[in-house]
Amino acid sequence: MEKLSAAMKRQVLENMFVKNYKRMWPYVKPVWFRAVMTLLLAIPVGSMDALIAWAIKPYTDAVMVEQNLGASWYIPVLIIGFTAIQGGLSYTLNYLNTWVGGKITNGLKADLFKKMLTFETEFFTSKNSGEILIRFNSNADAACAGLLSNLKSFVQKFFTGLSLTVVLFINSWQLALVTTAILLFAFLPMASLKKRVAPVLNNAMEIMSKLTTKYNETYSGNRTIISYNLEKYQEQRYLDVLHKNFNLQMKVFQRTRWLTPVMHIILSVGIALALWFGSHLILTKQLTPGGFVSFLTALIMLYQPMKSIGSTYGSVIMSFWAIETCFDIMDMEPKIVDRPGAIEMPKTHAQIKFEDVSFNYIPDVPVLKHINLTVNKGETVAIVGNSGGGKTTLVNLLPRFYDVNSGALTVDGVDIRNFTLKSLRQNIAVVFQDNFLFEGTIRENIMLGDENATEEQLQKAIKLAYLDEFVATLQHGIDTQIGERGILLSGGQKQRVAIARAFLKNAPILVLDEATSALDNKSEAVVQKAIENLMHDKTVFVIAHRLSTIRNASKIIVVNDGQIVESGTHDDLLKIECGAYKMLYDMQFKTTEEDNKSEE
Repeated sequence: MEKLSAAMKRQVLENMFVKNYKRMWPYVKPVWFRAVMTLLLAIPVGSMDALIAWAIKPYTDAVMVEQNLGASWYIPVLIIGFTAIQGGLSYTLNYLNTWVGGKITNGLKADLFKKMLTFETEFFTSKNSGEILIRFNSNADAACAGLLSNLKSFVQKFFTGLSLTVVLFINSWQLALVTTAILLFAFLPMASLKKRVAPVLNNAMEIMSKLTTKYNETYSGNRTIISYNLEKYQEQRYLDVLHKNFNLQMKVFQRTRWLTPVMHIILSVGIALALWFGSHLILTKQLTPGGFVSFLTALIMLYQPMKSIGSTYGSVIMSFWAIETCFDIMDMEPKIVDRPGAIEMPKTHAQIKFEDVSFNYIPDVPVLKHINLTVNKGETVAIVGNSGGGKTTLVNLLPRFYDVNSGALTVDGVDIRNFTLKSLRQNIAVVFQDNFLFEGTIRENIMLGDENATEEQLQKAIKLAYLDEFVATLQHGIDTQIGERGILLSGGQKQRVAIARAFLKNAPILVLDEATSALDNKSEAVVQKAIENLMHDKTVFVIAHRLSTIRNASKIIVVNDGQIVESGTHDDLLKIECGAYKMLYDMQFKTTEEDNKSEE
């Protein structure tokens, strides 16, 4: 039974090897010629070790037995020549290996990045930034570097071993049989290594992702850390993760590097037997001293790489694990995709309806409950309510950041899930509370709304977004660099760049998700004017915390605890005694009056 189990384990390992290399073939194919050249060069680089070991025999016999130094003067010169050629070939081999490895890595990274762009919002909210970075970037480095390096190393060591084994048998077949048997016996402890290492590697990836996340948190949250004196707090959190990472590294070491001293011991037995048995063969005239020295040199050269087989084999396993992780991601299917036969969404619409829509992020914890809402073309629907009531979730369903769990969201009677994602999202512009700006210039960020927009359209968008006066004060105008995430701009300036971007997109449906809530009164006034320009001739969904900005909305709905509790115009809702909207309005109006009095 144990023999069958071992055979099955070997079969699984072989299948994994074949499967991984087959899946990597599309990335190897474009550079196959250089990859083959790399492997072909590994043959002479590995084989030349045997030439050096073989050359020692005639030289030793000539000097030690015949005591004739002149007859073999050329052998040291040949050894130097062989070594020089081997060095040159080794440099070329490593250069090609690095070039091919880089190309393969870039190909895999490109596909992983492309795959990452297909995932829905839920995928990213369920993972930390460190995990994303490792899964989609670092593992590709480990996979590709390991793939080619291990293959090159295998070919090189195979021909090194093969050629040195030939030298062993040329010198003494009796000694060769003994020492190669010891070598084969040394490979037995490797059988259980993968099983021991795999669970630790999975935990190691999780800890490494947390380390990366701590760097990202410190970078992005540096102002919060400074203002709240959180340096020690953040340092301690980092040290905790660092300590866990250290412990896992030690576990990996314990489960792989034990093989190295074991190999040392086993191989030293082989060398000891060679010394003892070789001495016997010399004394019985079955082996010359030169043949024995040549044999011993070849044996040491053959055994030397075997002593570090534990770390090498551990690297191989980690490479396979990285490859499997990469392709596990490639095999994942996004939850939100185009349905079979999906159609293009028309550029015009008459009506948008939420029909008995329910939604939850966590099973059995509803966020929206049986929402029914009809919005006609050109209407502005304001969504208000208590914090956490489901307002943002409601508008997030429009561009399918998430899909409804039950019910349907339709445009002119067609479920939005029957539209292609690209056409649906092309018809919706979203201005968030905290709009993401990309590293680059103001022009580049605005042009994301329509990369084919003319200069005239761009300037019009800038003017309508009330961004023109600010741009005029900049030395480089709209070609000014704004830094990562637009860090060089104020909150109001960021919002106006985002609004200008939405102007260029010119989508018939507009979503404003608390677009002015983070601004001061002066910035809000300017941004509000820009928003009013943007809302013209569009169907608008607006979430607003300041009720004074939505008085003129066609319809106001109050969403509390995932349900629409009130619906109507501003004036209609104020007439409802003890109504939810009236309470919100009175509370805010009272707060505003108190603020004005305190300012006076």
